[in-house]
Amino acid sequence: MAERAGQMIITLALVAGVLTGCVKADEGAEPVRTKPSVPATPSARTTPADPATPSARTIPFELYTHCGISEARIDSTYFEAVTPLSDGSGNPPDGWDNPYQRGRMTLKSPTEAVFTDDAGHEVKFRARPGATAFKHICA
Repeated sequence: MAERAGQMIITLALVAGVLTGCVKADEGAEPVRTKPSVPATPSARTTPADPATPSARTIPFELYTHCGISEARIDSTYFEAVTPLSDGSGNPPDGWDNPYQRGRMTLKSPTEAVFTDDAGHEVKFRARPGATAFKHICA
């Protein structure tokens, strides 16, 4: 009876190891990781629950353009334009509304954002780590 109980314990230990995906065949063996039996769909790979694939977030945005396009604040993060835009006199370039341009801001990552609008404008922004205010205040 004791021998049979010992065999059952070993069998249960092996089954538990297989179910968790980690088993050692002998002392020198590496853990075995199981793979999903069903391949992930594209939507499953891009869900916010998957930390390996962050998804972009797009929000309606009114970009302040009055003194040119140079900065933006998104939530509590301050961003600066990778390539600031102006007419040379501190105003937005031709074709931009003043004082605001309506569009969309897409947060590509915590440090990268892109503003786009229906007029075809696109401005890339990068976060300013540690910033607590705009670099320039425009009246």
